[in-house]
Amino acid sequence: MTLKAVHHVQVTYPVEMESAILFFYSQVLGLTEIPRPEVVKNNSGAWYKLGDIELHVSRENNANNQASRRHIGFAVDDLKAFEQHLKAHGVEIIPDQIPLPGCDRFFLRDPGGNRIEIAQFINDSPVKLTTDESSFYRPSAVAR
Repeated sequence: MTLKAVHHVQVTYPVEMESAILFFYSQVLGLTEIPRPEVVKNNSGAWYKLGDIELHVSRENNANNQASRRHIGFAVDDLKAFEQHLKAHGVEIIPDQIPLPGCDRFFLRDPGGNRIEIAQFINDSPVKLTTDESSFYRPSAVAR
């Protein structure tokens, strides 16, 4: 028994951000909305698909996404052009505070406060962290 793939990721938003967040994912990011199963099709939010992975966007009472570092990472083929596209839609760009070798990136928050990473990988290869670099990101590796 093994895990085969990531099927979907869910992000949430407070009720007052519903129109803005649905516009953001469909129009600003250009994701393709997909039909939802009958049992949830009347629920708030929407489901999108990018490649083989689905993104489920759902309303959540008391969502506190602004306080979290969790994020979705999207790869692009032209980081500068995508940054300009986002800025044209009024999206605030958050500069990368921890540059990774082989990767140019920045961050942003969607209208629901979810953190998003936008990255361009040099030579189309994902970054492979060394043991020392990867321990920096693991909370268990932080000295107490």
